[in-house]
Amino acid sequence: MSRRKQLKMKPVSVKHLEQYNQLLRYVFQVTDRELHQTGWEDEEIMKTKFPVLQRADVLGWFDGDKLISQVAVYPFQVRIFDRTYDMGGLTGVGTYPEYSNQGLMHKLLYKALENMRNKKQSISYLYPYSIPYYRRKGWEIVSDRITYEINDYQLPKNKQVPGEVERVDPESKELRQAYHRYAMQTHGAMLRDDLAWDEYWRWDLDDLMAAIYYNEKGEPDGYVLYWISDEVFRIKDMIFVDEAARSGLWNFISAHFSMISKVIGDIYTDEPLAFLLEDADIKETISPYIMARIVDIEQFIAQYPFKPDTGVREWTFTLDDPMFSWNQGVFTLSITPEGQGSIAHSTRQSGDRIDIQTMTTMLLGYKRPDYLHKIGRIHCSPETVDMLEDAIEQQTPYFSDYF
Repeated sequence: MSRRKQLKMKPVSVKHLEQYNQLLRYVFQVTDRELHQTGWEDEEIMKTKFPVLQRADVLGWFDGDKLISQVAVYPFQVRIFDRTYDMGGLTGVGTYPEYSNQGLMHKLLYKALENMRNKKQSISYLYPYSIPYYRRKGWEIVSDRITYEINDYQLPKNKQVPGEVERVDPESKELRQAYHRYAMQTHGAMLRDDLAWDEYWRWDLDDLMAAIYYNEKGEPDGYVLYWISDEVFRIKDMIFVDEAARSGLWNFISAHFSMISKVIGDIYTDEPLAFLLEDADIKETISPYIMARIVDIEQFIAQYPFKPDTGVREWTFTLDDPMFSWNQGVFTLSITPEGQGSIAHSTRQSGDRIDIQTMTTMLLGYKRPDYLHKIGRIHCSPETVDMLEDAIEQQTPYFSDYF
C-alpha cells in the first residue's frame, strides 16, 4: 500500500497537543536556544497552545496515529471600515518534508476555508511565509509594516497636551481598554479577545514595558509598548485615538533623550511619520505584512459599507477564484443610494474581469481601483473605475497582530 492511501484528514484535538507543537517547531525551525532567549520552556509553549486546540478549528492529515500536516483557524473579529466582521485567522500551517508534494496542504486549505464559510467568517487573514504561495491560493497583501529609525537629535520637541502619560503593567486592563477604543475606530484592526491577546504577547521579552496616555477625563487614549537595550528605545507598537494622545506619547519617548541614541519602531498603517518631524531625514523601511482573502463574496458584500450616492450603482463582471466555485463566474454587484451592497450570480454578458485577490485588496482599501486598473488587475471601463473610486472608502488597513 502506498503512503498516500494510508493518510486520513481529521480534526486535531487537545490529545494531539504534543504532536501539534512538535510539527510547529519543526516547520518554523524553533530551537531550544531561541525559546530560552525569550524566556520560554518547551512545556510552557505546549500549555499555551492548549486553549488554541480548544477554541481554534485545527485540521490535520494523519499517517496512522502520526500527525504529519496541519492548519489552524482562529475565530477572530476585525473592523472593516465601521463594521465588525468574523474573520478566520489562518496559522500553524505546516507539513513534514517527507510528505510534501502530495497536495495535502491544498486540501487542508480548501476544507479550512469551507469551514470558515459555514461559520460566516467571510474574510481570512494570515501572516505569509511565502507570498507567492498564498497568492496562488487566493490571498493578497492588504497591509504594510514600516520600520523606522530616528536619531536622538531628531526626536520631536515637547508639545503641550491636556492629558498625561503613566507607565503601567503591559497586561493592565486600561491598556486593553485603550486598544479596544482604538480598534473600534480603526479600519482593519483586530478586536482582541483573550485568545488574540495571548497570541499578541506570546513571543515578547520579559522586559517589555508600557506607557498609557490618559486624556483630561482620565480615559486611556493610547499607549506605547517598548523596551530599552543598548541605548536604543525599541517600540513594539504605538496607538492613539487622536493627536493629543500621539503628541503625549512622543513627549514621553523624547524624555528618554539622555538615555538613548536612537528610537527604532514599527508602524502598521500609512502614518506619515517623517512628514510630522521637524528633521524628516529619517530611515524608513517598508515591507508587506498581512495578507487577506475574501472567503465568500456574497457574505462579504452583504456586510460591506459602500459610500452613499444619489442613485443605484451596478457592475457586472467575471470573478476568478483559484479554489472555489462559489466565487467563480459572472456576478452583478448592486449598491443602493444608502451604500448597501448586494451581489449575485448573473446571466448578463460582460467583458469586465477581476480576481478574488484583487477584489480583496481593493475592497479593504490597500490599493485603489484606479491603480489596479492601470496595472491590469481590473479589466473594465474608465467609467466603472470612477464608480468604484467613488464607492470605496479611502482608508488603508491597520493590523499589528501576529498569530
